[in-house]
Amino acid sequence: MKSLPEPLNQKKFVVVTGGVISGIGKGVTASSIGILMKMLNIRPTAIKIDPYLNVDAGTMSPFEHGEVFVLDDGTETDLDLGNYERFLDVRLTNDSNLTTGKIYQAVIAKERRGDYLGKTVQIIPHITNEIIERILSVSTRPVESSGLEPEVCVIELGGTIGDIESMPFVEALRQLQLRVRPENFCLVHVSMVPSVGTDGEQKTKPTQHSVKELRSLGLAPDFIMCRSSREVLSENREKISLFCNTPVEHVLSIPDVRNIFHVPLLMREQQLHKLLATRLRLPSSPSLTPVSEIMRDGSTNESKGAAYPVPAEMTGEGFLNSWERLVATVDEAKDEVVIAVVGKYTDLSDAYLSITSALRHSSSATGQLLRLEMIESSSLEEETKHVDETLWRETWTRLKRAQAVVVPGGFGARGIEGKVNAIRYVRENKIPFLGICLGMQVAVIEYTRHVLGRKRASSREFDSSLSDSEAAVIFMPEGDPQHFGGTMRLGGRRTILRPQSRAAALYGGVEAVEERHRHRYEVNPSLVEALNEAGLTVSGRDESGERMEIVELNEEAHPYFLGVQFHPEFLSRPQRPAPVFLGLLQAVLRQKAGIAARDNSSRVSAVDLSNEIASSS
Repeated sequence: MKSLPEPLNQKKFVVVTGGVISGIGKGVTASSIGILMKMLNIRPTAIKIDPYLNVDAGTMSPFEHGEVFVLDDGTETDLDLGNYERFLDVRLTNDSNLTTGKIYQAVIAKERRGDYLGKTVQIIPHITNEIIERILSVSTRPVESSGLEPEVCVIELGGTIGDIESMPFVEALRQLQLRVRPENFCLVHVSMVPSVGTDGEQKTKPTQHSVKELRSLGLAPDFIMCRSSREVLSENREKISLFCNTPVEHVLSIPDVRNIFHVPLLMREQQLHKLLATRLRLPSSPSLTPVSEIMRDGSTNESKGAAYPVPAEMTGEGFLNSWERLVATVDEAKDEVVIAVVGKYTDLSDAYLSITSALRHSSSATGQLLRLEMIESSSLEEETKHVDETLWRETWTRLKRAQAVVVPGGFGARGIEGKVNAIRYVRENKIPFLGICLGMQVAVIEYTRHVLGRKRASSREFDSSLSDSEAAVIFMPEGDPQHFGGTMRLGGRRTILRPQSRAAALYGGVEAVEERHRHRYEVNPSLVEALNEAGLTVSGRDESGERMEIVELNEEAHPYFLGVQFHPEFLSRPQRPAPVFLGLLQAVLRQKAGIAARDNSSRVSAVDLSNEIASSS
């Protein structure tokens, strides 16, 4: 087998696998290892391997697989890439997410072109070689605004060891470890240590069998992360060490924590950063000086299409201190804020993972303790009142307790009338509101019905027979109504902000921002003039000036009523919340503190206003 050429031969690879059960926390583990690398002044990148046959996650139901996370280049991916981007503050690309469908599609395309020169195309070597080539390619691709090449590639293998669909990927990883030097390949296995019986006895046998399965496939764990509801006892860690042939200091206890930002620090307390540095022969005395301080001039990084002011990369001791402050801020928050998320996939928390993460980023930035009310929108409809009045009343009571409301994106007609009802309630009662994608479109529908007086106003997504005056939302001309995979308006797009608007103030007064999109319907351009005259102002448009990106009510009419066609949650970071989410949480603070809304001449950015509110409280 060919060895790797320089400088690939110096690249470090950390593979994260999982055993016993799925959903065990491999994504958070991989992200946390990336955080440890940044604390060591090492630049990480990340790859998620999903063994399902889908080419990407774009056509998968949120009930089936959680939310679809969208990258700058428009790739629809697994939600774990969102964890990587949020934790590591990086921008990943299409090849950062490998699926069985994507790999087979590429190999079959090569076979059809004759690239294999008539050879019989097989799992080994053709499929495995395609996997390895893509891993190696991604490992060299810059993901930070510095443009520097990553030094460590963290690879998460989705699913559970032993799953039949993941076998080609396991084999490819086995071959990869042979192609790199031993000091450049490290495997971290995440396994469950369940507690059973009335006394909560911890059982190590599932982990032992999981590691046995892994070894039978040609891979041996360098580290074992023991997931459990409470700390794994030292005697059980020693037992796992003995039967799994892994040094006891390499067997770590990763119990449940109250917020996931604790996980990197929990690993650090058990010296994982030092153990990884030794195993991978990382620099023995890495510099612990921040690369640079956070930019405070409000400028944007045009080369990377920054959505709002972006800090230059911070690593080493500066990054560690920053992360510790973040964890302390989240833990110490006591001022409760109740935010209702009114959606149609509320039975599965992962369906709105980026939304809830963005809300947590903003609540910690404003020193508030977030309490989420996940509200099924269909339960707010009159039809539910006739079927189950108790449920209807309970749901409305929960909504009315909320201090702010978010209506997120989605597809399909189910629950739309409930969203309309919720938005009308918050508009008329001056409760801070943020509508995202479909949420913005429904806000326009609600306003068109109840302010413009067009009672049948709706979206052609739900009723294709609507007349032009009734169609508040229409299908985009460039869309494909027959094919759904990858045919929407996807990825980073530029939005031009109207000067002196609420949206411009939130983004620090910049002329334009770049945010990620995922939609195939838009606000009807013929409706814009009537909306503006009635008070719902279009404050953001695309570069052509034709497509509506942001609508808002002014501060005299409502404390915070904003709808955005894009998905700001995809670019929110723990230490740099998305401005529109931060503005929502600050609106709650203003209402609590009785701070009057400013006029246009004295507006400040969201961050400055946050500091003022904090100092006055």
